[in-house]
Amino acid sequence: MADVVHLRGPVLARRDASGDVEVRDEAWVLDGRITYDRPASAVAGRQVQEVEGWVLPGLVDAHCHVGLGPDGPVDRATARAQAERDRDTGVLLIRDAGSPADTRWVDDEPDLPRLLRAGRHVARSRRYLRGVGDEVEPEDLVTTVTAQARAGDGWVKVVGDWIDRDRGDLAPCWPVEELTRAVAAAHAEGARVTVHTFSEETLPDLLAAGVDCWEHATGLAPETAALAAAAGVVITPTLVQTARFLEFAAAGEAKFPVYAAHMRALHARRPQAVRDAVDAGVRLLVGTDAGTELPHGKVADEVSALVGVGLTPVQALDAASWGARDYLGAQALEEGAPADLLVLPADPRDDVEVLRAPTAVVLRGRVVRG
Repeated sequence: MADVVHLRGPVLARRDASGDVEVRDEAWVLDGRITYDRPASAVAGRQVQEVEGWVLPGLVDAHCHVGLGPDGPVDRATARAQAERDRDTGVLLIRDAGSPADTRWVDDEPDLPRLLRAGRHVARSRRYLRGVGDEVEPEDLVTTVTAQARAGDGWVKVVGDWIDRDRGDLAPCWPVEELTRAVAAAHAEGARVTVHTFSEETLPDLLAAGVDCWEHATGLAPETAALAAAAGVVITPTLVQTARFLEFAAAGEAKFPVYAAHMRALHARRPQAVRDAVDAGVRLLVGTDAGTELPHGKVADEVSALVGVGLTPVQALDAASWGARDYLGAQALEEGAPADLLVLPADPRDDVEVLRAPTAVVLRGRVVRG
């Protein structure tokens, strides 16, 4: 591998507070970090690799499950293949939104994406996918959330609603009082809480409890979007996953017709729910929900889906790169930042479809693809 990489831009370094993208003509990768000062003396006698194209900070998948498959935890080789697939599409930072597998070993693998874990899903007993979550009753929610906050990397994942078989429809999983106590307990441990939610009914409880981030949020309406924006809530729409609501409805139709009708209605309103969030000023994150039945490496599909429902390319890219990295505490491509980036054949601000074919992927300063 080359000691030094010369990125012959343009470099889409970061998005500033006004929303403008800072563009640099070129950059260098030296000792694993970005510099915009030509390091002439530092590269004397060192091999330099020239890479040309549009440079974007490494992509983020903020709802991904490394180590999880359709039947539960997967072995290390399978988990590695999942992470490699994400990496090769330019995803270099993953918020693993719940996994029953121990993936700490990923931290010691320099060729795999950086991973922020949320511990194991915290779910209500018999109201989630079998073998995936830590299933408890409300009286144990605080204790369990505290434990998962300590097990994760600053995040806890709670299942906020699921089908209630007695009701025959989606319903909140937790009394709001217990959820509020659990969120406070996670915050006391220095962790933020993200919650799986499909239903309209759950959102007022999430607001009251002070939940930080909502996953899917298909029940969003203009009123709850405005409240979410005021509260600083962040939403991960996972449009690639929620596109499957018609499948879920068909699977539940015979036994739970009310649920099936509800899922179809939520499916129909998905584009408007995302537009309501954008109009209200809610920050969005790109997340694919890969890891159970969805394959990894779908980030370009998710970005494209956001554009398809009305986001501008820059808004969608922000949710996948500059803004997402900032929210998760990672740098973009500022001077001295870790060199995690992808190189594209054309300007993604004109057409996000170029994300489907990176020219090169650079992770921790090394070209891992291209």
